[in-house]
Amino acid sequence: MTEITRDDIRAAVAAGMISEAQAASIVTLSDDRRGARAHLSGLDEPFELFRGFNEIFIVVGLVILYAGYTGLTGIGLITSDAGYIGTIVFGFVGAVAVALLARYFTVTRRMVAPSIALVIMFALSIWQIGLGIGWTFDATAPQFFTVAAALTTLALVGYYLCFRVPFAMALIALGVFMTTFGIVTLDGTLPDDPRDFFLLSAGGPFAIITVILGLIGFAVAMWFDMGDPHRVSLRSRAGFWLHVIAAPAIVNTVALTLFETGSLTAQAIIVLFVALLAVVAVVIDRRSFLVSGVGYIVAVVFTVLEGNGFLAILALGLGLVLLGAKWEVLRRWLMDLLPDFPGKRRLPPWALTTETS
Repeated sequence: MTEITRDDIRAAVAAGMISEAQAASIVTLSDDRRGARAHLSGLDEPFELFRGFNEIFIVVGLVILYAGYTGLTGIGLITSDAGYIGTIVFGFVGAVAVALLARYFTVTRRMVAPSIALVIMFALSIWQIGLGIGWTFDATAPQFFTVAAALTTLALVGYYLCFRVPFAMALIALGVFMTTFGIVTLDGTLPDDPRDFFLLSAGGPFAIITVILGLIGFAVAMWFDMGDPHRVSLRSRAGFWLHVIAAPAIVNTVALTLFETGSLTAQAIIVLFVALLAVVAVVIDRRSFLVSGVGYIVAVVFTVLEGNGFLAILALGLGLVLLGAKWEVLRRWLMDLLPDFPGKRRLPPWALTTETS
């Protein structure tokens, strides 16, 4: 008798044969009967960009189609040859067309890569509408930038609610960042350097906003994760994309600020900070935080050892490879070592005796 794996359950959810709630219930029942870690490979982070070359073929066609439409209408990201009203109309037509295509490729065919491409095109179309609205009212650059970002973010929320494309959460998070930064610039406060968005020592409020929004994004991502600890539904995939945006916002801001000080103490703190990130990444079973901080460790090694730190880099690379190979074993040991804390039992299972609530 052929055994049904978690990949089969995920495929059934993606095909619309069972609901996410039903899938979670099936997995929970299965884990109660024979242990959550009976098959470790089934509990890896679900990450899927495409399911076959046919999806890549369709994406190429969609990109060419959208490029032809924007070229024909003369609208772009910051300019337009169609006039203010024309930009709004053509942007609206493009958004509707994308939504209709999503009804087929996302809802009916359940394709991954075309769904990602379509949500990006939808965001671009709404962005063009926002720019057109700003130009209509003769707004300043920060004003129409903020309007376009806010309108795009709200529209993407609606798109996600309609089509449940996990990648949309990454664009929503980016839209929140852009809208917030745009609101700050309305009073004339502008960054002097792109690093101002990540340097807490800079004069403006941008780095502080980056950290705060990163923490909020992390909290929302954990809400998604805890709602699907077995990672069989789209909730965990949406959480993954939020982690991809939130982790660099937190890690880059703290690590770059410490790294810019140049002191040995700050560099030591960076190492400890990344070590803490590694613990957090293992506990929540997400690798994005650790990946975000590795680059700073490499930079610290070369700074302290003046470019002669290849042996340390070799050791770091070996450590990462071993961590990836023994991730589940290390996580099981760490989770058993940690005392109970709020939400621990709602994290992904780590041992045969783990009970989920």
